[in-house]
Amino acid sequence: MPHSSSLSRADFCRLSLTGLLSAACQQKHADPAAKASPAPVTSASTAADAAPAAAKPQASSKRKLGSTGEMVSMLGLGGAHIGKKEKLNDDEAIKLMRDAIEGGITFFDNCWDYNDGLSEERMGKALRDGFRQRVFLMTKLDGRTAKAASAQLEQSLKRLQTDRIDLVQVHEVIRMTDPERSFAPDGIMGALQAAKKAGKLRYIGFTGHKDPEIHLAMLEAAKKAGFEFDTVQMPLNVMDAHYKSFEAKVLPVLEQRGIGVLGMKSMGSGDILTAGVVKPEECLRYALSLPTSVVITGIDSRAVLEQDLKLMRDFVPYSAKEREELLARTAPAAANGKHELFKTSDKYDGTAKNPKWLETAEI
Repeated sequence: MPHSSSLSRADFCRLSLTGLLSAACQQKHADPAAKASPAPVTSASTAADAAPAAAKPQASSKRKLGSTGEMVSMLGLGGAHIGKKEKLNDDEAIKLMRDAIEGGITFFDNCWDYNDGLSEERMGKALRDGFRQRVFLMTKLDGRTAKAASAQLEQSLKRLQTDRIDLVQVHEVIRMTDPERSFAPDGIMGALQAAKKAGKLRYIGFTGHKDPEIHLAMLEAAKKAGFEFDTVQMPLNVMDAHYKSFEAKVLPVLEQRGIGVLGMKSMGSGDILTAGVVKPEECLRYALSLPTSVVITGIDSRAVLEQDLKLMRDFVPYSAKEREELLARTAPAAANGKHELFKTSDKYDGTAKNPKWLETAEI
């Protein structure tokens, strides 16, 4: 597979214009209902406790989710961080999630394998007391066979304490063999479509972080099978534009086909920040300035939640000039993907380190 080079000036200008127009359109068509004040706190969290994070969500904080007709918060709460025991205990995690909802972050991300299932368990507890009805809930499955995927889905439903998940995605499409395996007669795609017919999920997508060519192969496999994904999740960040770029290669295809764009790894799980050339808020603002439906970000503290809510409330897309300056500043550090370890190493490849997840429902 060829390595992606830096964006050409023509490609950059085209993508910059597309991103700015799309971001402006997203704000123009934001859900009017988002202007309403958030509902009162009904959990163990008191109104006083929630007050700092419970600022009124703005209309522009909602965006269209591809062709689904759904409106989702421009920022999504990542499930991996919320389940880390070293960062949060159960009560702290539950309160943080509920305060995020009160503040307007209502897209919730998760995965069957995150923190050995603890992330889904904590999220299930947080979504009690009427909070489930206020979020768009997504999780991901590792199983490549119908049997494994179906078993994992049942576990996720139980942990999340719901009878239907809004969006289920094929997790870690990071091998060139994944598209064929997923669409095989006994593959995960058949199981997901059957689960959708049974009312256990509403929409289907896939995720991956390794190489844009693998994403394109998955999209082509779907096309050949007469199927269209509702969403696709992929890395979108200030360094991706320079190396094996999902922004350059995959994003235009998703826009053309009306598929919801879920951005992730805006800070590369923190690795991008170690370069010392960009700030967290710049990373998120860059990803949000692209034609994304939602940008999923890790929230593991009150300070991070406050920062994200402020960014969402005050968000203004980068101008073409600002984007060009930011990309020029990050270009040297982005060379060879040295700060995007999810592309260049197996550090974040959960299914490579735990291959049984592809075949069984055993954590």
